[in-house]
Amino acid sequence: MDTIWQPSLDGRSGPKYRAVSDAIRDAIGGGILSPGTRLPPVRDLAWQLKITPGTVARAYSVLSDAGVLKAEVGRGTFVADPEAEAGAAPLQGAPWVQHETAETDGVISLFSPRLPDLGQVALIRDAFARLSDRPARDLLDYPTTPAFAPARRAALRWLEGTVLGPIEQENLVLTHGGQSGISLVMQAVLKGRAPVVMIEELSYPGFRRAAQLLRAEVVGVPMDAHGLIPEALDEIAARHDAQILCTSPEVHNPTGIVTPTFRREAIADVARRRGFHILEDDCYRIGRAAGPAYRALLPDQGWHVSSISKALTPALRIGFAVAPQVHQAALRRAAEYGFFGLARPLADLAEDLLTRSETYAVIDRLRGAYATYIREAVNILGGHDLQWHDDTPFLWLTLPDGWRAASFARAAEAQGVQLRAAEDFALRSGSPPHAVRMAINAQVSLDSFAGAMRRVRGLLDNPPETIGV
Repeated sequence: MDTIWQPSLDGRSGPKYRAVSDAIRDAIGGGILSPGTRLPPVRDLAWQLKITPGTVARAYSVLSDAGVLKAEVGRGTFVADPEAEAGAAPLQGAPWVQHETAETDGVISLFSPRLPDLGQVALIRDAFARLSDRPARDLLDYPTTPAFAPARRAALRWLEGTVLGPIEQENLVLTHGGQSGISLVMQAVLKGRAPVVMIEELSYPGFRRAAQLLRAEVVGVPMDAHGLIPEALDEIAARHDAQILCTSPEVHNPTGIVTPTFRREAIADVARRRGFHILEDDCYRIGRAAGPAYRALLPDQGWHVSSISKALTPALRIGFAVAPQVHQAALRRAAEYGFFGLARPLADLAEDLLTRSETYAVIDRLRGAYATYIREAVNILGGHDLQWHDDTPFLWLTLPDGWRAASFARAAEAQGVQLRAAEDFALRSGSPPHAVRMAINAQVSLDSFAGAMRRVRGLLDNPPETIGV
């Protein structure tokens, strides 16, 4: 049931969020708020109390972490029932925990995806506890390739939904997240004093950064609605004698384009004829693959990078780089010469998490959570040029006439919504479209997220009379 409860902060000292949480505790202890009562939405309570929504969100988060409140996706925040919670299994139907860092002073960040806690925090804590039972020698010796074999086998389970062609655990290297994997592949492939790296004309900025660290030249390749244009790729690869192409055919960042199989085959034909490698970044995909990976299409030239960051947690920095079988030694050397390999406890943690069925249940719940937020955004922004998928944690919005992307991003931030302009994903020499990427922040309530979408809609419906600058 909902509540008409209106707290008073009069006479309460200390931080405002603590005053709000203390008022809620007092109301629960005095019987004013009974178990199952739905608390006011964050913005409504903030308006009543004349404080920022971020302050209320932090109070709700503190009480949710303490088990006093319970946040439920799409429904709101409720007073928890201590007896019911005591008898509940902690990892089944885990509560959606919204963290106090997700919204600050009413500003909602849509820069990067924010994952809700759907049970993975408890799994990670349990895994750390189990690490204490490992043999003492595991905490005394340098990492070795044979010692990491169980972790690599666990990573193969994580990659089961990916069509990679023949693969063995020796083809895989554990990395410090996807960005580390991209850097390692480039180190294994690039040769000469001035290598050339090709990327999509709009692409993940990490490709450029990794290439620049290796003093490589970066060249953009035009795209259409299906992804990279094979004819343009062929011409650019020949003109620049390029050594590698970096691409994201499953979930293109930032547009969300999924490259169909016929186009992947055409791109692979160009790579085979011109002799360059293809590095596929597959970190954003959460469901099954829509088509074969380039490693399957190009057994001697296709490399694959993935991580747990978008589907489980980015905090652990666990990723995977998969080499063609003929190049696995080069990839392993790049890792061993660069940092001796992943820390042994981190590899053991990856092994533990990726072999547990509960981990994959968390990912199933995450897909449902993202779909809820995506549909809320689509319902509010309907009628505008929006590209989205239910299980992709961002949306790509092409702006109406009157808005340039940078101007729109500044206007949105003034309204308390931070998003990324197309310029962030383009080369300096490029001509990015007037579009923005909005990542899904599932660490704020659905009500707060919907409020952010309504503010974006207000800007879209009222563009300036002249082109912004």
